[in-house]
Amino acid sequence: MSDHIDYANLPTPPAAVADFCLIPIGTPTASVSNEVAAVQRLMKASGLSYSMHSAGTTVEGSWDEVMRLIGQAHTLVHQNGVLRVQTDIRAGTRTDKKQHFSEKVSKVESILAGDKKD
Repeated sequence: MSDHIDYANLPTPPAAVADFCLIPIGTPTASVSNEVAAVQRLMKASGLSYSMHSAGTTVEGSWDEVMRLIGQAHTLVHQNGVLRVQTDIRAGTRTDKKQHFSEKVSKVESILAGDKKD
């Protein structure tokens, strides 16, 4: 007996958290703060939960929403005159429970708060 998987209709995960670092290549200066600011405006307009950090952005939503938003960030940066964009993405999904990305940080912080001080 063979299991048949309909790969063409396999759904994407209903929830995902992705951390991504978008890297504009070929900007006139070493600074990319204007490009980062443009992407952060896009994140805000998306309505998805997100958090910028020093080396990228964490965003949460359905797989399709998250990946679409990262693709839109590429298009936005290209439209602002950057010819090449490279992005590193680390994405995670889970099926056992729903967990906001900030809860993961809070959990570790609570463990650290319990550490004894020397």
